[in-house]
Amino acid sequence: MARDEMATVRASIAGGAAVVPQHVAIIMDGNGRWAKLRGRPRLFGHRAGAKRVRDIVQACPQIGIKYLTIFAFSTENWKRTQTEVAGLMTMFKRYIMKEAQALHKAGVRVRFIGDRIRLEPALVRLMNDLETLTCGNDTVHLTIAINYGGRDEVTRAVRRMAVDVAAGRLKAEDVTAETLASFLDTHVLPDPDLVIRTSGEARISNFLLWQSAYAEYEFIDTLWPDFTPEEFARVIGRFASRDRRFGGTKA
Repeated sequence: MARDEMATVRASIAGGAAVVPQHVAIIMDGNGRWAKLRGRPRLFGHRAGAKRVRDIVQACPQIGIKYLTIFAFSTENWKRTQTEVAGLMTMFKRYIMKEAQALHKAGVRVRFIGDRIRLEPALVRLMNDLETLTCGNDTVHLTIAINYGGRDEVTRAVRRMAVDVAAGRLKAEDVTAETLASFLDTHVLPDPDLVIRTSGEARISNFLLWQSAYAEYEFIDTLWPDFTPEEFARVIGRFASRDRRFGGTKA
């Protein structure tokens, strides 16, 4: 049945019957609870979650999604135990080393957003190398948010903009919403059309605050490691029924 549902969504897309979001953002929640249900440590769940990322990225071109942004590590996640944080940083490095060539071969362009200053130099080098390796790809644009927070991103953007104003490169009276957006980490990306959060939590957790002003949201109960490409396709299928007016009304 799951494969049939995936095929149905793909057929609807191909026939023009379904509206596909150009950009989907995902808050990948529930790894720790998934591991706890199995009597395993939290890092076991994070590793399972990393494998699920591969499946969802591979499903994007089949469904017709061009841009995918995933929330991997927030500015608030440093509050977790030292063991978990260290394990996550090691996992990020291993993920990049293991997946780099496969992502490149699949035509995935990878970008990272967030403040890199607090990250280990070895991890930052791997991130930079992966961005360089995949910079010419265009099948799927995968953006990974590491040490990212929406408030922090806007704060850093305003700080950079203030420097330009002080230097005379930008006039304060010329600052618009579009000007501020051009200083954000995501300035080269379209705003997300759909934000998905797994695990049953119904909050946005400081993720893409500016960019998601008019995004549609889906809060689903499935824990991230159990979020299959088939369920992903069903969520995308439901997106087509949303009435998006962006503050206006239909004629």
